[in-house]
Amino acid sequence: MNPEQAIKFRARLISLREELVDARVDTADDVKPVVLDQSAVGRVSRGDAMQMQQMALESARRRERRFVGVELALKRLDEGNYGICVDCDEDIDVRRIDIDLTSTRCIKCAENVSK
Repeated sequence: MNPEQAIKFRARLISLREELVDARVDTADDVKPVVLDQSAVGRVSRGDAMQMQQMALESARRRERRFVGVELALKRLDEGNYGICVDCDEDIDVRRIDIDLTSTRCIKCAENVSK
């Protein structure tokens, strides 16, 4: 990876981190506990609300995992080992990184892990 590509990826990672932080703030109310007062909300509506809350919680967990991946990718950039496979120490194809900025394995090692 050349320095220009590293700069481009850093900018994209920072932008993605900002998006994830904004999404965390925007969806904070979605994960609050569901009120159990059936006089205010019917059983079916409360069930729907609980299902929506669980879906929001799972989305928040996925966003948090993605946020951690972005932070680790930025750390690897700072340390100079971004774009290097954690298993074989070979360069990760820039096209792979372009698709997933948080890639830590080359395609060959990623395929071996998934087997």
